[in-house]
Amino acid sequence: MKNEQSELLTAPYAQNVYPKSLKHLFRKTIRPTARLCRFLRLWPALLTAPALAQVAPPASPSELKKLSLEQLMDVEVTLVSRTPQKLSEVASAIQVLTGADIRRSGATNIPEALRLIPNLQVAQLNASTWIISARGFNTIFANKLLVMIDGRTVYTPFFGGVLWEQQNIPLEDVERIEVVSGPGGTLWGANAVNGVINIVTKSSAETQGAYVSVSAGNFLKNQIDARYGGRISDQLTYRIYGQHFEREPTLLPSGDENRDRWRMTQGGFRVDWAATARDQVAFTGNFSGGARYLALGKSRLDGQNVLGRWTRRYSEQSELIVQLYYDRYYRNDANATGSDRLTTYDFDFQHRFPIKNRHSILWGLGYRLARDFTEWRTNTTAILPNRKDLPLYTGFVQDEIALHPKLKLTLGTKLLHNVYSGFELQPSARLAWAVRRDNLLWAAVSRAVRTPSRLDVDYFLPAYPVPPTQPSVAGGPNFVSEKVVAWELGYRWQPAAGVHFSLAGFYNVYRDIYSVEALPGTLTYQIQNGSEGESWGGELAVGLQVSPGWRLRGGYTYLDKDLRAKPGRSFNPDYLGNDVKNRAMLQSMLNLPAGFQLDLIGQYFDYLPKTLATARVPSYLTFDARLAWSARWLELALVGQNLAKDRHIEFGTLYIPRSYYAKISARF
Repeated sequence: MKNEQSELLTAPYAQNVYPKSLKHLFRKTIRPTARLCRFLRLWPALLTAPALAQVAPPASPSELKKLSLEQLMDVEVTLVSRTPQKLSEVASAIQVLTGADIRRSGATNIPEALRLIPNLQVAQLNASTWIISARGFNTIFANKLLVMIDGRTVYTPFFGGVLWEQQNIPLEDVERIEVVSGPGGTLWGANAVNGVINIVTKSSAETQGAYVSVSAGNFLKNQIDARYGGRISDQLTYRIYGQHFEREPTLLPSGDENRDRWRMTQGGFRVDWAATARDQVAFTGNFSGGARYLALGKSRLDGQNVLGRWTRRYSEQSELIVQLYYDRYYRNDANATGSDRLTTYDFDFQHRFPIKNRHSILWGLGYRLARDFTEWRTNTTAILPNRKDLPLYTGFVQDEIALHPKLKLTLGTKLLHNVYSGFELQPSARLAWAVRRDNLLWAAVSRAVRTPSRLDVDYFLPAYPVPPTQPSVAGGPNFVSEKVVAWELGYRWQPAAGVHFSLAGFYNVYRDIYSVEALPGTLTYQIQNGSEGESWGGELAVGLQVSPGWRLRGGYTYLDKDLRAKPGRSFNPDYLGNDVKNRAMLQSMLNLPAGFQLDLIGQYFDYLPKTLATARVPSYLTFDARLAWSARWLELALVGQNLAKDRHIEFGTLYIPRSYYAKISARF
């Protein structure tokens, strides 16, 4: 009975492997190919349709590749204030990864690219699953990091996290990735508790002509990317793309294959229209389908999304943005025990305007309707009711106040309403002091919430009612939002030409955190808010332009935490996450004569301690290498990943192998 109780307690948040009743929930099946073909046949008609869009990027990708560190600090980012803002003036722990940094790393997908951000913890669980978090709580159901792709929120309300295996975009089309560690709930809403990631793709005007790349190797078996961009008029441009890849399996402790191969096929488009001197419009869409091959069979999945954005800029200080998107995914369990289908409709409006010369007001409204349908073919586990609408209403306001030419105070709050916990308030205050040119001291205090998910409230194991004498786990009907109050202090400076440092410290206070506890006098375990705690640490990011052809970037992160059960509660917080204390990364990008490039990445991850839910993972130091040669239209590259050892564990018990691949790219 003790072992049975332990298994029930760990089921919803098991980190080592998926719970038996849930472990295939995220592996499901669809029919993407026919839809993609129908879309491609309709593509010429779509080009002539009215479109919605976003403001053109501050610099072209070709210009970004040539920027010095000083110029990179002037690149505009939008994640912290929802409006264009120079990186050197941002009062937040933000790091920016450019498209050039990604290309020179040899990364093949978004999670591999995010390893280049030192204030993120990225761990690969198997061939198709990654665990990504900021400032702690790393688990297979990580739910305190908000992720957006071109303004489209990519998360599932099933557990409040990201299904990374379904978020595949060609990295060649990425302009930049902005990462803020720390709360972002004031502007971006629920689940922006410990960080926000914004992936920004290039406009179609910056991807004209044809691009084709072919990769082949041992772990990355093959990958093909193709893209074509054209121009209908001086104001109207477009691109279409297609991508296909196959990955080989990870390894079991015995050295045998885990049989978790993964393949995906994806296509999409983007249209950008400069309707007038004031109006920018864009329309994007992506269609994907594939499968993960597991011991129990083939787990199919697919997804479709379309997004439109209209931006009217009245002046440098005033603009209006309206955004709409539709997103759908479907997943069928590998052993045919269940499926999950989520359809999301989202509307977002924001308006920025000045008041005299001291105030910049930003306000907005939003509505999101997520319709979730889960279907189970056994009585082992269930999400009940199996159909549920999850409307979310939001509104926010922010005022940036110029107290002095060198001192700015930003005050704001977001109000939201969800079906589980009702109204939530997420205020923040940020103070930025330009000590002198290229030196910024900033401080912030913020409150953010992680709203309940279906896994918190609607989960039942077993699916049918049982007597109190029989063990069971049920969602918490009174589960409320998890809360954090974060205190931050940071400094960003350039002590010399070609040198840049960014340092941030934080102290987070968490309340009403997840727990699973037995109801008095029964063996019925219920999901509750019985945990609390604190976390603290520091983040350092460094950039160094050694010479015109050699650039270094990297960083170091320290994290510690004290999580515990509330007084009178018994839940063990080991189940809430397993995080490294120390993490370091260094990327070197060196241009050699005759068109050659040599790029190296070294990474260190501290050990993960053994907990009741996870095995101990030893610390490891690994590095990647890329040697490339490029001519006017052709590029050849050899890439090695995880070269320090033939295999290593990052989370759980599966081994990630050393890998190599060759890539040929052509632009016309």
